Amino acid sequence: MQQPKLTIPSKIEVPLSTRHQSRNGVDIHVINTSEYEVIRVSFVFHAGTRSQQYPFVASATANMLAEGSKDYTSQQLAEKLDYYGSYFDVNIDRDYVYITFCSLKKFFAQTAELIEQIILYPTFQEKEVATYCAKRRQQLTIERRKVETRAREQFAQAIFGEDHPYGISSDEKEYDSITRVQIEKHYRRLYTAQNCMIVCSGSISEDVLLQISKIAEQIPSTAECFNDQIPPFKTSHKNVVKHEGALQSSIRMGRLLFPRTHPDFIPMQVLSTILGGYFGSRLMQNLRERNGFTYGVFSAMVNFQHTGYLALATQVGKEVTHAALEQIAHEINILRTEKVEEEELMLVKNIMAGEMMRILDGPFGIADVTTENILCGFNNSHIQHNLERIRQTSPEEILSLAQKYLDPKDMVTVVVGDID
Repeated sequence: MQQPKLTIPSKIEVPLSTRHQSRNGVDIHVINTSEYEVIRVSFVFHAGTRSQQYPFVASATANMLAEGSKDYTSQQLAEKLDYYGSYFDVNIDRDYVYITFCSLKKFFAQTAELIEQIILYPTFQEKEVATYCAKRRQQLTIERRKVETRAREQFAQAIFGEDHPYGISSDEKEYDSITRVQIEKHYRRLYTAQNCMIVCSGSISEDVLLQISKIAEQIPSTAECFNDQIPPFKTSHKNVVKHEGALQSSIRMGRLLFPRTHPDFIPMQVLSTILGGYFGSRLMQNLRERNGFTYGVFSAMVNFQHTGYLALATQVGKEVTHAALEQIAHEINILRTEKVEEEELMLVKNIMAGEMMRILDGPFGIADVTTENILCGFNNSHIQHNLERIRQTSPEEILSLAQKYLDPKDMVTVVVGDID
């Protein structure tokens, strides 16, 4: 039976955000999707791990915001959020902290009171700090017994430099040194109006926007500007880390490239998807289906504020580590010497377009994409640009990109396992 012809959608319609500004200068971006009776509000602070002055303090500050406030204990905050069916989540990366609240529209006024307590009045009590740090130290100690955790950290050190804010990994013992004073200092320095934006989506009425604005206006201002300079990267190209007793080797491979604002970022996403970005990718077919080296492998383009990189990751049995590395190099070489077939490229484009449509099917996914676009200096019209860029990518461009960016001498390889 003949398969139906693959077609890539020509257009994705996404509502544009409208920008408002509080009296103290906080930008509030609104995506009004009134057909959904839910509201999501995300506070984005330029307070990621590269901004910290003490190890682990950035993540400790973010994760302890809801561990007690001026008027409520941590348990009371959790119970009240649960009672109203509201949701609170914290995510942190190298550059930013994302503090997200979700609520039914009918309970937003009650949720807004809790948002105010968590964002504006955290207490960072000594007992809670000690409990958090002891728990996180134990968790990190256990995590670092795994080859995949060590490989991820070693890869960041190799690609950025072991002392670079994007690459540094601190000893878990540093959790013992964290104090309430350090956390409070980090919070006062970076959780400011000049360092914040808000993205809200869902059924955002004028009354809801007014409640959000009132919270924003209470975020303190500061004369101190965040130092956004980063030191040069210091890349090392091959690291093999001995992990005694490991039955598997964790492989990380990739190279430093550029952020999402670079014109080659989207076509490099297409190349990465061909290589290892979906279940039928070339690396999956080679390493899993033909050779049985692994259950899974992936590759992706990763975006930071000041740079980006190509990353490839897999785990294989230690006895086939060298063979797996040879096969990865083989697949990369094919991309650099042979044009991809039109049928394979069309399939990958269709998968990428379908994933875009899946993510954008709802107010929360739209809010996530809107946030990313704003942080990159775009608006949501850029989504259509990205789709067009995917559609325009040709076999000739994939070959050219592979030759330009996948030169073996530029690749970083990290292997962690019980191998020689």
